[in-house]
Amino acid sequence: MIRKGSFGAAGAWLLPAMASLPSAALAGEGSRPFFEPRLPAALREAGPGGLLWWQWLALPAALAIAWALGSLLGWLTRRALGKLAARTETLWDDELLRQVARPLTVMWALGVAWTIEPWLAFGAAADLRVGHALRASAWLALFWGLARAVAVAFHAAADAPWARQNAGLTGMLPLGRTLARMVLVGLGLVAVLNELGFQVASLLAGLGIGGLALALAAQKTVEHLFGSIAIGIDQPFRVGDFVAIEGVTGTVESIGGRSTRVRTLDRTVVTFPNGKLAETRSESVSARDRIRLHVRLGLDYATSADQMRRVLADVEGALRAHPKIWPDTVLVRLCDLKESSLEVEVMAWFTTIDWNEFTAIRQELLLRFMEIVEQAGTRFAFPTRTVHLVREP
Repeated sequence: MIRKGSFGAAGAWLLPAMASLPSAALAGEGSRPFFEPRLPAALREAGPGGLLWWQWLALPAALAIAWALGSLLGWLTRRALGKLAARTETLWDDELLRQVARPLTVMWALGVAWTIEPWLAFGAAADLRVGHALRASAWLALFWGLARAVAVAFHAAADAPWARQNAGLTGMLPLGRTLARMVLVGLGLVAVLNELGFQVASLLAGLGIGGLALALAAQKTVEHLFGSIAIGIDQPFRVGDFVAIEGVTGTVESIGGRSTRVRTLDRTVVTFPNGKLAETRSESVSARDRIRLHVRLGLDYATSADQMRRVLADVEGALRAHPKIWPDTVLVRLCDLKESSLEVEVMAWFTTIDWNEFTAIRQELLLRFMEIVEQAGTRFAFPTRTVHLVREP
């Protein structure tokens, strides 16, 4: 009996399922199964590939049994996990079970085939080849299931509340899903080739050199790609925001993998490369929580001090009486004595982020300021200059 952990004649590490089986179950006479002498003589004759005819007949039967038992075990596993998933309010776990159903069935079938294979007594060389084939198939099934799980994960992320609030980051999810699948395909290919006996070290070295050359050639493209990822994560602005970038004012129309497009007030489109945009100072007007009113009222120098006090009090009263005023800061002050006017600074904030609504509020208040100045008995100043002519004796 060959114990678990020992090497076979071909120098291959025996599978745990094979090494742990008792030799009496595998061999009766010599290294042949105990039931082989009871088979008809025709089935015990040598067939193609160095196998006996009964082994060729048993092979498809073993595969059918492995698939049937794998399907049954996969169904039982999904049923048990489905009961757990039904207790949760989320839907992604139910979708995950549906997507990994076939890879799970294949994994169970491979496990059953791994258990049945020692009973076929193929011999050391054939056992080695079959073991490599089963392990390569297991790697394929594993990465197949992982690829489907990644697709479910990205789909669930796109439907998450935080994704709906971050349009820029949501736009990066298809790119992230594609990159994740490419990584899984690469890792799965390397695992399968390595299991089949190919020298993957030289292949990886060649891919590394080729990838380095490609990265150097596409340096700007990679820079813009990482810039778009930084914009999606940091969220300095989102699609639909009104922004000011390097003297360009407009609405963000799209945030792509390479560039961001801004629609200006003149209806032109300005394109910014994401690599440079990630390092550029940008101002998002849409991010403000209120809008400021800041004006200067220039009154005529004929205005008396009492009239000025009345104007200041009435202007502040008109601001505080407005339903949209932010009451924490309302500033109405005589701030300067200009050459031809007495300057009154008016500054206040209004609890709106709608620019059209603010312009209506501003117009309403400016008309009210004009009425206050008229009611105080004074007037607005305009640029004037008085020239005194003196006649010399």
